[in-house]
Amino acid sequence: MNLNFCFIGAGNLATHLANALFSKGHHIVQVFSRTETSASTLAKLVNAEFTTNSAEIVNSADVYFIAIKDSAFSEVLPKINFGNKLVVHCSGSVSMNELKNYSSNFGVFYPLQTFSKQRSVDFKKIPVFIEANNRENEELLINVAAEISEQVTVLDSERRRTLHVAAVFACNFVNHFYRIAGDILKSKAIEFKVLRPLILETAMKVQSFEPTEVQTGPAVRFDENIINLHLAELSGMPEYQQLYDTISKSIFEQQKK
Repeated sequence: MNLNFCFIGAGNLATHLANALFSKGHHIVQVFSRTETSASTLAKLVNAEFTTNSAEIVNSADVYFIAIKDSAFSEVLPKINFGNKLVVHCSGSVSMNELKNYSSNFGVFYPLQTFSKQRSVDFKKIPVFIEANNRENEELLINVAAEISEQVTVLDSERRRTLHVAAVFACNFVNHFYRIAGDILKSKAIEFKVLRPLILETAMKVQSFEPTEVQTGPAVRFDENIINLHLAELSGMPEYQQLYDTISKSIFEQQKK
C-alpha cells in the first residue's frame, strides 16, 4: 500500500527518511520548512511540493512526519490543521503525548542514527523505534518502518528517552572528543587523519565485544606517571585537562567494578 506523506522539516533526518520512503514508491506530497532553500531542495529530491507557510500545509497526507528541532514544536505545530490524520514525531526524547493536542492519531517514528545530508546511509541497517496511541496506528508505523529498515522495535517514550541519552554518549560526545583530539594535534601541527585507523579499529572492536572487555590506555591501570605526563602536556588547555582527569578516573573506577 502506497501512502501519502508530508514532512514538517527538511533537515538531515527528514532528507534521509523522505528519500527512503520515496524510494519505496510512497508519495511525498509536501515538504514544509521555514527556510525556502531547505524546503525546495528536499522537495525537488522527492518530487514534492513545498511551502514555507504553515497555513498552506496540505490536509491530504496520510501521515505527517514532524522532523523539526524539539524546541520548535510549540511554535510550529499549533499553526497546522492536521485534522485527525496520523501525526508522528522523530525525536528521541520528546514524549509521544506532546502530540495529543494536535490530532487524535499520533505516534513516534525514531530512527537511531546520526544523519548528515552530504553522506548517504543504508537505511536498512538503521534501527527504527515505534510508538503509537493505538494498535491500528502502531501496526501502520511498523509496516512503514519495515519497508525501509530491518530492525523495527516498539518502544515507549520513557525507554526511548533512556536510549537517546545513551546515544548522545555513544555518538555526539564521542564525536566531540574527536574534535578535541584534533585541537590537541593541531597545536603541534599534526594532521587529524593519523587518528582515523585508530578510530576505525576502536569502532570495529565493539561490534564483537562489550566495551569494558576492550578498554585500553593508561587509565585502565591508572598509570599515574603517564597520566601526569599527559596532564602536563595539556597545561595550556585547562578545559581539556579537566576532561582528561575526570574521564581517566571514571574509566579506572568502572574497570575496578
